[in-house]
Amino acid sequence: MRQYYFSGLVLACLLTVSLIQPNRVNAQDQVLRQASFDWQDSGSGNPLMGYALQAEKSQVDSDIQLLYVDVTWKELEPQKGKYNFEAIEKANQFERWRKEGKHLVLRFVLDLPGQDRHQDIPDWLYQDIKGAGDWYHTDYGQGFSPDYSQEALITAHDKAVAAMGQRWGQDGFVSFIELGSVGHWGEWHVNYEKGLKRLPSEDILERYVVPWRTAFPKTQILMRRPFKWGQTYQLGLYNDMVGEEINTSQWLEWIQAGGVYDQTQNKSLLAMPQAWKTLAIGGEMTSAHSMEDLMGSRLQEVLKHVKASHMTFIGPKAPKADLGQAAYKQILSQLGYQIYVSQAQLAQKGQEQTMTLTFENKGAAPFYYDWPLYLYLQDNQGKEIKKIEVPLTLSQLVPGRQEKVTVALNLSSQESSQAGHYQYSLGIMDPMTGKEALRLAMPGYDAQTGRTILFPAQ
Repeated sequence: MRQYYFSGLVLACLLTVSLIQPNRVNAQDQVLRQASFDWQDSGSGNPLMGYALQAEKSQVDSDIQLLYVDVTWKELEPQKGKYNFEAIEKANQFERWRKEGKHLVLRFVLDLPGQDRHQDIPDWLYQDIKGAGDWYHTDYGQGFSPDYSQEALITAHDKAVAAMGQRWGQDGFVSFIELGSVGHWGEWHVNYEKGLKRLPSEDILERYVVPWRTAFPKTQILMRRPFKWGQTYQLGLYNDMVGEEINTSQWLEWIQAGGVYDQTQNKSLLAMPQAWKTLAIGGEMTSAHSMEDLMGSRLQEVLKHVKASHMTFIGPKAPKADLGQAAYKQILSQLGYQIYVSQAQLAQKGQEQTMTLTFENKGAAPFYYDWPLYLYLQDNQGKEIKKIEVPLTLSQLVPGRQEKVTVALNLSSQESSQAGHYQYSLGIMDPMTGKEALRLAMPGYDAQTGRTILFPAQ
């Protein structure tokens, strides 16, 4: 509940001091307005978190702010050096999602098991590597697993990733990349138990990582396992087996203690238990169990995995609201950030006025991007008096930590005399759209402006 404290005595004292000693500056701050706020779940619909559904869907609920896109190399570059961006963007409704202020999770795939014999690298590339790799027909499905040690494959991969970065890496629209490129489904494993060639050494595999960081320098890039190069390239993590106990427990153990990478038989998985504080964690629900079971008899298992992972998003296989609103919301409540202001105080020292704000995060994870945060002052007619950037680095606001910041208002004499009566609100702007987008987890949200009111006009 918001509480407001306004002292007419304080203003009277200020006026008296000004009249008697006009050239003297008060040594003490005079509190003009202050309030404390309770945390209030902001619910769904906040950017860069929550459920990430397939971008091809014709209809998604308004609370969905992330969409998922996987792109096979064959559809990206059907002819050598000629990229099919327009068709991919049309099929995945890029223009629509941009206009709606939504963002993407992207994965690039070279081997997507399917029902029929096929390959997911372009025909010209298959010829360039002289068919090096394995055709397979296993319980995973059918497909072609290329030999990832082929120099021609690595060189062409560098160029393809660079082209995607030039096209999609400029405006923040692609906000998360699940590092695919290698293995079935882009998950950095092959079914070598069925006779497929093992993945090459870590030094070779690292070459499939390097171009992504160069092409998407400001994007959160996630890897399937805690590889040793994760720290070098600042890579987060994703888990495609949420709700499956054995695989997810092993994945969590790797994060805590490191381990052996079974694909190469080397101890190349390094512990990174604190990575979630700066690097995003994502993934999707397992296909080993039905969604009905995951949201029913296995719900507690799912919640345990999501909480232990500090996950920010789940998708494209994600909970369905029509299978149970309670479970849908329970899982959602464990995802991402919940940022709010616990204390706000407007004070004056002499002719200078400041706003001091205490920020907290009651979510599971930080907000990983440093979007600008503004304090707005409006008069009781709705006219904007000031727009001041708040010196808060949002990505540093990890759960359980308080950040206190002070904003100098720099008002004119006339504005200063009315400061106690202005409306004060906060807005967090999405640089892609130039509009306020992130909803604080507290009372006072104004849906028309996208801002949260700290103090109403008086």
